[in-house]
Amino acid sequence: MSVLIVSIKMADGEKEEAKNLQIEFEWVLHVEVHSVLKNLHTLLVECAHRFPVPLYGNDGRKQDKFILTVPQDHLKCVVTLTGDSISHADISFKVQRAQNAVQRTSINQDSPWKLQQVQDAANHLQQAIHHIDNVDSSYHFKSSDEVLHILSNILGALQRGRTALVIPKKKPIDELMKSRNMKSLAPNLPDDLAISFYLQSHKLIFAVYQLTNIQGTMKFDSCQAECSVPWLNEVLVLFTVALQLCQQLKDKISVFSQYKDFTVGSRSPSALSY
Repeated sequence: MSVLIVSIKMADGEKEEAKNLQIEFEWVLHVEVHSVLKNLHTLLVECAHRFPVPLYGNDGRKQDKFILTVPQDHLKCVVTLTGDSISHADISFKVQRAQNAVQRTSINQDSPWKLQQVQDAANHLQQAIHHIDNVDSSYHFKSSDEVLHILSNILGALQRGRTALVIPKKKPIDELMKSRNMKSLAPNLPDDLAISFYLQSHKLIFAVYQLTNIQGTMKFDSCQAECSVPWLNEVLVLFTVALQLCQQLKDKISVFSQYKDFTVGSRSPSALSY
């Protein structure tokens, strides 16, 4: 008899636990998910306003001037960054094949140097915001999978946006020399020289590449200078905070997704079958 009483109490306890889990599950889906999405939306719009391109009410007219140098005058570059392009630059660097020679060139506003990473990151950020905009604030989610699908889309867009700024796509030297941006230079560089501007984390990098033919053997040399870009640092912080917020909610929802039949409106403990 005592064993039967214990079994009944355990069953009652499991039912109560199932009921409490169900209540928490519905609260998370109906209240917490929308609260987090709202906070995410605020964060991402704030991030969009840091970008120097038109995005969510941002006029995209931001302009910054930077000086990038390497000691001993091996390299010097004064650049004006306007939007997602270098609108002006005065460039000078020493040429390896002739130690006393200094190569000079420039970029002017008639032919700016495009920083594709900025626009790529902005596009991915916009996609993340659109995924949130597509969810009506009064919509009632019915399952954990439904929420996880949306969160995965947002996370994917945010990760691609952050990666676009943090990890530049490196190009082979011959591809760099033939790139469209090289035509922005006036005067043009000799065929054995190339330059590159790219973003890496919160920094703008200026790199010079030189090919030298030494007794029939091609030698490759490079030199680079960098500077910190304040708005980039702010953007990356907001990207990181948004990613953490989104991942935390996804982890929480994933706990409920372990219960395959756990859906809104289910009150039976059988809904807790794995």
